[in-house]
Amino acid sequence: MEQELSVREVLTTEYVGVSESDSVLETVRLMREERAGCVLVVRGSEPVGIMTEWDVLGLVAEEGDPADTTVGEVMTSPVITVGAGWSLADAATTMGRQNIRNLVVESDDGIVGVLTQRDVIAAAGSFQGATSGTVEPPLETDRPIDQSRSPGPGEDLDAEPLPNGGDEFSTQGVCEACGSLADSLWDANGRLVCSDCRSV
Repeated sequence: MEQELSVREVLTTEYVGVSESDSVLETVRLMREERAGCVLVVRGSEPVGIMTEWDVLGLVAEEGDPADTTVGEVMTSPVITVGAGWSLADAATTMGRQNIRNLVVESDDGIVGVLTQRDVIAAAGSFQGATSGTVEPPLETDRPIDQSRSPGPGEDLDAEPLPNGGDEFSTQGVCEACGSLADSLWDANGRLVCSDCRSV
């Protein structure tokens, strides 16, 4: 029987948690310090919202003051949760249908982590191995992010990745080092970076 890759195998377990009363400014500083694209907003142990960099950009676009604005005022709520045992394909489909980039992952014991769009993209190269019941080894440092398949025999692993061309999983995104939009992202020490930052 074929076995699919599960959410539990790729989720980010070390998420950043904040409260609704925290200021956006202090939370953004925490996000930068922890290199996180989102924070989970909790009330006790209950997830009540999520604040992403897009929520912060919305505040800036409306000329709001991050120091005088609370996380509760800009967070997206309610959060959308999935089970740790969900297949990664089902979770990715949920992201697409809901037009979101982060899902809260829960088990019977509570929150176990956050599944981000980056987690899904990084695992895209493992889908082939997952359907055969085996998991491909993790991407090595300075290898291009695979666009939905493993390299075939004789293919150059260090060749430039193709720009967006309609593949199911695209490598276009925001560089985690400099913040610029890039057509191709590379996995360098666990971060997705553009070609300029890759060479630094």
